[in-house]
Amino acid sequence: MHSEERLPRRDASRRAARRRRRTAAVLVLAAAAAAVVVLVATSGGGTASPGRARIGTSSAPSSGPAARAPGASSGTSAAAAAGTPARGTPVPILMYHVIAPPPAGAPFPGLYVTPSQFAAQMRALREAGWRATTLDRLAAYWHGGASLGAGKPIVLTFDNGYQSQYTQALPVLRSLGWVADENIQLSGLPPSQGGLGEGEVRELVADGWELDTQGISHADLVALSPEALHYQVAVARETLRRRYHVPVNWFCYPSGHYDAAVIAAVRAAGYVGSTTVMPGWAHASEDPYRLHRLRVLGGTSPTALLAQIASAQNEPPAPSSYGA
Repeated sequence: MHSEERLPRRDASRRAARRRRRTAAVLVLAAAAAAVVVLVATSGGGTASPGRARIGTSSAPSSGPAARAPGASSGTSAAAAAGTPARGTPVPILMYHVIAPPPAGAPFPGLYVTPSQFAAQMRALREAGWRATTLDRLAAYWHGGASLGAGKPIVLTFDNGYQSQYTQALPVLRSLGWVADENIQLSGLPPSQGGLGEGEVRELVADGWELDTQGISHADLVALSPEALHYQVAVARETLRRRYHVPVNWFCYPSGHYDAAVIAAVRAAGYVGSTTVMPGWAHASEDPYRLHRLRVLGGTSPTALLAQIASAQNEPPAPSSYGA
């Protein structure tokens, strides 16, 4: 073969070799790049995709508060950090009666809180971090039920079934998204004299209020016979449950009077607890049939109400009897 014929063949062979070398270099660079990506991913460097854990690493320990299921309790410190109250936290229960100016000659003018005073008190409570709940929800939370949400829990109770609780208190609480407990007495004031009608009670319940009771006629329970005590306590609950289709789990002692016999009758009727007129906060560790309450009197400024709540936190347990 002539040299002129061998030159094209050598050139072609050289070009093929160069192509093979270039291909091999590209493959080496690609492999190196892939190795860098794997190294970054497995060493925790770079930016991970949102919501996706890095391979081979962990941003939180496998146990402890960060790894627990939502809603799991991790103690007071974790609850405080999340803005939610700890299980078993003591709670103030406020006591209201009439939300209206006292009429001339009213026998108990201190039980009248004007609508403007009430609205200002509720705003002050909200601004101070309080959030209204009910006794049923509070008891469930104390004993491991659903969370109460953020904020400091407080219970608002309204005694006797005055119509102003519907006309004045309900709109204020509704505007805040709050609820309350109505301690109704069955033979209370008729609507013509400022008492709640059945339709108004139903609307309170539909709005999320809890219905509880003071019995049939606000009688002095410690002075009653066993039969009369059963009527005031047990029959009242049965009637309300049948009429309004609600649990009625809490009893409110009329005028705060109770003794061992009254407590036994309330327990036997199926109530899960009772409220008194003894000042202080309600504690999960104390007798549920002797829960403290704070009476809110007419003329109480928002600042004075907050001070009243704070000063009553460490009161001792309610006595075994009151008014006997």
